Amino acid sequence: MGLITGLLTFPFAPARGTAWVLDQLVLAAEREYYDPEPVLRELAALELELTGGRIGAEEFDRREDELLDRLEEIEAHRNGTRGP
Repeated sequence: MGLITGLLTFPFAPARGTAWVLDQLVLAAEREYYDPEPVLRELAALELELTGGRIGAEEFDRREDELLDRLEEIEAHRNGTRGP
């Protein structure tokens, strides 16, 4: 950005700063949402619940399907394709 452009657009500096902060928040939220580690931890915990007898096979299957769908969505996002 040149000096003249910077001086002429100076009144809009707070808006540019706010937009930058919002962009950073969106990026951080996307990184957290598309992180597969929490989903993998949930899958491991779910298997422990099943083997410990705290949930039945039907409940395990239902929740496992949800988590696997979530992993597919994460993988599709990482590959730049649309999810299911």
